[in-house]
Amino acid sequence: MRIGEVIGKVTLSRVHPSLRGATWLVTVPLSLPGLQGEDSGRGEPIVVYDEWGAGIGSKIAISEGGEAAAPFLPNQKPVDAYNAALLDTVELL
Repeated sequence: MRIGEVIGKVTLSRVHPSLRGATWLVTVPLSLPGLQGEDSGRGEPIVVYDEWGAGIGSKIAISEGGEAAAPFLPNQKPVDAYNAALLDTVELL
């Protein structure tokens, strides 16, 4: 699981029926320097499936790969990245 920052939303004119009712977010994964506010710690943007209502600027927990599809079992959804949580605060120790 990674932490990312939402930088935008994707607008679709068509969507697979199993994916209706959710939002697709453009999210930048953050490494430790990124969490500390440095530009060098911002990864390449990815698109994340969101059911929680994250907005632009929100920090989210990103589940990827097989774990991204796990919340939907036993149903199948073609999802590769999933917003697993909205993060109110991130404390670095």
